Parts: sequence; structure tokens; C-alpha cells
Amino acid sequence: MNEFQIKKSGIEYDAIVVGSGAGGGMAGYVLANAGLKVLMLEAGAYFDPRIDSQQLKWPWESPRRGAKTTRPFGDFDASYGGWELEGEPYTQKNDSEFAWFRSRMLGGRTNHWGRISLRMGPDDFKPKDGLTADWPLTYQELKPFYDKVDRMIGLYGTVEGIESEPDGIFMPPPKPRLTELFIKKAAQKVGVKVIPGRGSVLTEALPNNKDRAPCFYCGQCGRSCKVYGDFSSSSCLVIPAVNTGNLTVITNAMVREVLTDKSGLATGVSYVDTKDLQEHQVRGKIVILGASACESARLLLNSKSTAHPDGLANNSGVVGKYLHDSTGASMSGYLPQLVDRKRYNEDGAGSVHIYSPWWLDNKKLDFPRGYHIEYGGGFRVPGYAFGWGMEEKNGTVPGKDGKMKAAGGYGAGLKDDYRRFFGTSVWMAGRGTAIARESNYCEIDPEVVDKYGIPVLRFNYKWAPEEVKQARHMQETFKEIMHAMGAVASETHDADTNYGLEAPGKIIHEVGTVRMGDDPKKSALNQWCQAHDCKNLFVVDAAPFVQQGDKNATWTILALSMRTAEYILQQKEKLNIS
Repeated sequence: MNEFQIKKSGIEYDAIVVGSGAGGGMAGYVLANAGLKVLMLEAGAYFDPRIDSQQLKWPWESPRRGAKTTRPFGDFDASYGGWELEGEPYTQKNDSEFAWFRSRMLGGRTNHWGRISLRMGPDDFKPKDGLTADWPLTYQELKPFYDKVDRMIGLYGTVEGIESEPDGIFMPPPKPRLTELFIKKAAQKVGVKVIPGRGSVLTEALPNNKDRAPCFYCGQCGRSCKVYGDFSSSSCLVIPAVNTGNLTVITNAMVREVLTDKSGLATGVSYVDTKDLQEHQVRGKIVILGASACESARLLLNSKSTAHPDGLANNSGVVGKYLHDSTGASMSGYLPQLVDRKRYNEDGAGSVHIYSPWWLDNKKLDFPRGYHIEYGGGFRVPGYAFGWGMEEKNGTVPGKDGKMKAAGGYGAGLKDDYRRFFGTSVWMAGRGTAIARESNYCEIDPEVVDKYGIPVLRFNYKWAPEEVKQARHMQETFKEIMHAMGAVASETHDADTNYGLEAPGKIIHEVGTVRMGDDPKKSALNQWCQAHDCKNLFVVDAAPFVQQGDKNATWTILALSMRTAEYILQQKEKLNIS
């Protein structure tokens, strides 16, 4: 019998980055452009949107046409992954229902996200209600990095002067579609503020960047963009960093653990080649984790040694704890006044055109934190089976003669209804703040391993009553807006369904498992995302978040990662880290 061999590399890199999404991509980009020799390890396949995007394909071009769709966002979406991956399980305890989305591709989730790009506000970093801990930094400390990210990547929006929704450096936003004009008028009528969306999509040429072209409004950002018109880590960060000659990328590399020496410092990582299952060890002077909040926690908890018996960077015991995802609930329907509307192209940008920041005072409500609302509707490229919320509860819709008739059916009648109702759809979705709680966590399952032999995560996560009340408020708001514009809702949610509150993890905004803080007894990282217990280890994804706001996490991940990478460069100059 042949003895199992681990292949060890003879090269020592200045830095090893695990993960190629927003955090890992930004860290690799900054360090490579500064001249450091960087190795990036990605668990999934290589993906260049210019080559690999399925942009502009029609539904009938799917190679799986006629088969049951198992990909969570459609056949052409740039999501090489999902909540369930073959051979990569995770488990639950205490009736937990956490859904963990993994993206196995270069650029990670940034290839297929909604591109809604929001800054967290001053109160998100330093909450005034005392329910959650403060971040160890302020908005003003992070603001210069938000500004750099805006200029570097490109962002559309408008200056509004809302303290809780800080303004950025904006390109002109796309105009609202027809259905969004109805939504905006109705929302404002019931007291809900609506502003232009804020999305990381180029609406004009980016100065001094010939590799990226402006958006041509196909509405398919979710497929990732062949002209690099939107932000994906692969197109905007990783591939440009590779072109410097200083970044080496190894794909299909599932990292098992971070390696350390007797003193407890990181020396490199061990990974499994997902194609041939060969294990490799690579060396680096600095190790940077950007594998996603839960995956980075899993790596640290699996990185046990004499110096770190409870897992790397876990002397505080908080690694895996304070996991939280955005709350999410939605409502869709149709506008009867738009039945038989004239056909024209209103695809627009793939991110939101209009948006509602949180507009109320929680002191006057029965839940502690707010939510924002995303809107959409109108003409979209149809999928395999599509409808536009055209059925009322009694199953009737207005016919051509104005009288109510049975909706849908089959054959010519069904096709006629689809044609007549195409373009009438409206939808709205709330995305809110869930409180970071120590009782919501992930840990290593002591009995289960994945197909690579790596111990898997076990989740313990439940919504609190406050989150359910927030979802109820979302639904009440949606109903008001729908009523104000004369829309017919396709379905409504009540207490029996927790008011449509999605399961934790379904919004794919999970953060907080390797939280930062000034006190090493209560946090894993300092304000620079540097491990208290291991000075040459950094975490640059959403894991360091102390508390998420009602904003999507990506722009804050990018700003924090840039700040951390610049700190690493400064510390190397001062010889404080290797």
C-alpha cells in the first residue's frame, strides 16, 4: 500500500489569500499592485465573465431545456453553486434552518449578486440603542476607503444628504421604468421615501480604465457582464491583479486548514485539489482569509494546534458566534391599468433603478432596527415557466372585454393571458437588520466530513420575535403601496408564515462569525481585521462584521479589505509583520 503523500511547495509567498470574492479579490488586488508576490486559492472553477458569461442567451438555448431546473437562479445565472452542494453537506442542531449558500467559482458570489452597493451609516457602526456592540471603528474612519472603492469600481446613484444612508461618489443613475414610476408615486403617497438606486454598474466610462465598458442595459447583471460593465471581483480585481505578474491563482483548491508553527504564527495553508483529491501545502509569510463568513470560521475552527487548541484566532471563543443574515420578505403583483401595454425595451440595468432607505424611527415601533426596500417589475426576458402575479385569490383576471374571467388555463387562452399581462408585474422586497446574537452560531460537526475529508459546519440559528415583527411591518408597507397604485397582489403572508420571512441564510448576506473588537477576550480580530492571537493572520470577508445594518454587505467588505491590505503594507514597511 502506498503511503499518502502531501505535496509541499518550495515557494514562500509574501501573502496567501484564501477566496477570490469581494474581500479576497480586493486584498489580492492591493497587495499585488504594491509588488508583493501573492498566491490566491479558490475552491471553485476559473471564471472570466468576458469568456464564460451566459449573457444574452435565450431560454431555449439551455443545454438542459426540458429538464427540471436545479440551479437556484436559473440556467444562465453566474452562480456556480447553491445552498446544497453534492458532497459538501452541512448540518443543523436544535431545529435550526440556516441555509448556507456557497459559490464555487473565481470571483465567488460577486458574479451573480444584485450589485446594490450601499454604505453602512454612522449608527450602524456605533448603535445608539445599546442592543449590540460597537464596531472598533467609525464611519468616518472607513469613509476614505468607501470613497476609494467608489472611484475605483464605479457606482451610480444620487446625493441625498441622508445621514443613515451616506452618499457616495456617483455616476448618473438609470431612469425609472414605467412600473417603477407607479411604485414611486404610490410609495410617496403613503409616506415611504423613494430615491434612485445605488448600483455598482457603469453608466458612463470609467476614467483611465480601457478594460471596462459602460452598461448597455441588457438587465442581465446576474449572468455577469462580458464587457465588465458591472462589478465582479473576477473582472475588476482578480484578473487585473493577475495581469501585474504578482498574483498567482490556483483554482479547484479546497483549503483544509491554516498551518502554524510552534509559536502559533501562520506559516501557510493546506488544501485539497478537488479534481484529483491530492493534498498540498503552500507557504506564506501572511495568511488572509476571504472565503466567506462561514467558510472562514470553518477554516479557523478546523485549524487546531498545540498553540491554538480551540482553533486558530479563537482564544476568545467567539469564532463561529454572532452569525446573522439580513431579514427578507417580499410581495409581487400586477397593475391592471398596464394590461395590453405597448411593447418596448425597458431592460435597464441589472441592479435596482429605485430604492427606499429606512424612513422611520424605531423608537415608535415594536422592533429595534430598520429595513430597506428594493423594487422592480415590467418587461423582463421570460424564463421557462413564467407569470406575472396575474391571478387574484379568486383565480380571475380582466378579459379583453373588461369582464372578469378565469386566469390562465392551457393552450391559446394561456398564451393570450401571458401576452396581455407581460409588462404589468411589480414586486418589492424588504432587506432588514437582524440583531447579532451569540446564540446564533456555526460550529464544527464532530461526526460529519465532506467528500474531501474536511469536517463540516453545524448551524444553530433561529429568528427572534423582533425579526418576525419587522417582516410583518414589511408586509403591511407593501400592502399600502400596492393599494395606493391600484395593484393586485399575487399572494399575501400572515402570521402562519412568519409574514413571509425567509429562512436565515436565504438572503445570502450572512456576516459576523469572526467579529472584530478592541477586547481580545470578546473578539477574534482587531480593528484592522488582524487576529488578536496570530499577528500574521487576517480575515477580509464579512466575518469581521460586528453588526450588519440594513445595507447589503459588499461595499463594506470591499472598503474594509482595502483598509486591511493598506495596513498590511504599512506594517511590512515598519517590520511589524514579515
